[in-house]
Amino acid sequence: MSQLLVEYPHSRNGRCDNPLARGADGVLRYGNLTPALTELLDIQVHTHAAREAVVEIGGPRLTYRELWYSASRIAGGLQEHGIGYGDRVAVRMPVGARWVQAFLGALLSGAVPVLVHDGLPDAVADRVLRDASTDFILDGGGRAAGYRGPLPDGAAFIDDGASLGELALLCYTSPGSETGPRGVELTNENLLSAICSMTGALSLPGDGLRNLVLAPLAHASGCVDQLLPTFAVGGTVVLAPDPAAVPETLVAERIDMVSATPRIFAGLLPELAGLRVEQVRQLCSAGHRAELAAAGPAAVDSVSDTLREVFPSARQWSVWGATETSGIGLARDDDSAARDVLGFAFGGTELALCGPHAATGHGELLCRGPNVTRRYWNDPQTTESNFTGAWFRTGNQVSIDGNGLVRQAPAT
Repeated sequence: MSQLLVEYPHSRNGRCDNPLARGADGVLRYGNLTPALTELLDIQVHTHAAREAVVEIGGPRLTYRELWYSASRIAGGLQEHGIGYGDRVAVRMPVGARWVQAFLGALLSGAVPVLVHDGLPDAVADRVLRDASTDFILDGGGRAAGYRGPLPDGAAFIDDGASLGELALLCYTSPGSETGPRGVELTNENLLSAICSMTGALSLPGDGLRNLVLAPLAHASGCVDQLLPTFAVGGTVVLAPDPAAVPETLVAERIDMVSATPRIFAGLLPELAGLRVEQVRQLCSAGHRAELAAAGPAAVDSVSDTLREVFPSARQWSVWGATETSGIGLARDDDSAARDVLGFAFGGTELALCGPHAATGHGELLCRGPNVTRRYWNDPQTTESNFTGAWFRTGNQVSIDGNGLVRQAPAT
């Protein structure tokens, strides 16, 4: 790269107990990770077997033991269909307990889950499926069956031979760009590091967290940054496919954390109007409030103000990241930050600026860390253009002050 690159050394670890050490490639890494995501989850299953793992409002309620057993049966069914280590298994289903079972079933089979959002147009979804060279699709029986057909079923099976450096998940970027969605390779280390960073930064408790996850499970923000960290601390993931059920769910399910995107929170305001829920302690918004910027500053303030009224005891967090960074990277406390603030780097994420004004704290934001992908799926050209060594080029123009606080640059 001919342009100046200015690095901002790591300065905080988001209150995570797991130590970080710099590798030979300059990337910070956690020192005490389990070898694979399946092993981490297996530990929680045996520790909290009778605790609820996933609750679908209007649908199944599964304990850790029940979820693990049903997922292992799906894994066994996939094995009987010839699916094994390294094969790509797409999960294209509506949000619900069956989605979680299918995702874990693909993982336990030794295959690589490919997340395909249920709401994608067929043409875009088909492009993703072809790009991933998908070997099997878990759609619950097909679109014509309303996704309610049987999932594969066989003798319980768990492939536990994975290692930190192996591919664990294919997650696709937004289809909004000219090139369409790109497959992002996330390894076990990427996922486990993101989990460790999230549990540390948000201080997730291990005594029965009940997280109402409204963020899309087919995105890194929902799957990697909410579903998996909740499981990692033995918590309960509560899913409400019908937004109208959210107010009753908050009370009836004793919810103490709510996670969504800014747009989803904004869409919930009519349902939440007049409600006051004291027991919710944390709100986690996946992404900064740029989603609402087109509606103007008043819309941004309205969402934050209403959420404070509804959840007076809750601390509001915004987590910024990209699919390439496992959905994490920067975090901010909404109670103390202006609209243009993206936040501070947390976990093992480190930052750099690139461009002619990088030396003065302005330029394109680059990220590296144990949560950052090494490459795109089957796309060496894009990998080469979007990475400088271990640094991922986000394309975001920002400023970074002397304390490491990152702000979005004004639109030009």
